[in-house]
Amino acid sequence: MSKALDVLEKISHYISKFMALIVIAVAALALFKPASCNWIKTSSVNYLLGIVMFGMGLTLKPQDFKVVFSRPKEIIIGFLAQFILMPLIAFVLIKTFRLPPELAVGVMLVGTCPGGTSSNVMTYMSKGDVALSVGMTIVSTIFAPILTPLLTKFYIGQVVDVKVMAMFLSIVKVVLIPIVAGLIINHFFSKVTEALVKVLPAVSTLAIVAIVAAVVSASSAKLLNALNTSLMIVFVVMLHNLLGYATGYGVGKLLRLKQTKCRALSIEVGMQNSGLATGLAAAHFAQYPLATIPGAVFSTWHNISGALYAAFLAAHTPTDEAEAEEKEEVSA
Repeated sequence: MSKALDVLEKISHYISKFMALIVIAVAALALFKPASCNWIKTSSVNYLLGIVMFGMGLTLKPQDFKVVFSRPKEIIIGFLAQFILMPLIAFVLIKTFRLPPELAVGVMLVGTCPGGTSSNVMTYMSKGDVALSVGMTIVSTIFAPILTPLLTKFYIGQVVDVKVMAMFLSIVKVVLIPIVAGLIINHFFSKVTEALVKVLPAVSTLAIVAIVAAVVSASSAKLLNALNTSLMIVFVVMLHNLLGYATGYGVGKLLRLKQTKCRALSIEVGMQNSGLATGLAAAHFAQYPLATIPGAVFSTWHNISGALYAAFLAAHTPTDEAEAEEKEEVSA
């Protein structure tokens, strides 16, 4: 049994390591050979996302919530940055590029969704404050059922019909219930979950890949027929993500937070739960087939940019740590 788990853990490690390349390859396959991915239906997106959220719940422990109460100031800063900056940036981009309703709703859903689970991994890779990142993800996810529908309604309710209560119930069922279920199982069956957690990255990655495959293959014809529109979607999504990193980091610097905290804030703000955005678009905006695409593109892109950004940050020692080391050397 242990040998089998060791093998699965190694496989999981490689899948996680090459996640961005896997997502790109599957997205390209779904775009140019949609028939190969048509067996994954868009109706399964919410179930796949539920699997990802359940996996997140299995990794959580009661002590992970301590940071929320022990460092409320930092959590509140991250929470406000998350739900103010990203929706506002999305709105500005929608207006700047004059996006049609079916694209506008997709971009706005990405902006109003909570932070993604992969932000915690990227924060760890960047040598940022992981505890803070986890705390911000937990809080933004808890408030998502309320804020995501309301903010979407606030920004684009005049353009598209946003069913706030229906979206609220969807997020509760797809996000909160699986997370709580995972948390409970982890509490009562911790020995079992300790073994499972080692292969969860692979399961989550495969679920995200399946979501991308389903969405892209379903809209491949429209994407290829409207190549200029497709390129615009990619550009807007990339810009949204990069501006999220920049403004998140800028807020941290403005408030004079330590470098490790600035890194956590930057990555947490810039990396959204785009799988949720895709699921909500498919479930509540079926009249706009292209609304699912911004979330799918974001899922692909932010894993690439996040890995590159984390590697760049990791290569540079945080200035506050460097200064502390210099003081130690002087005092010695």
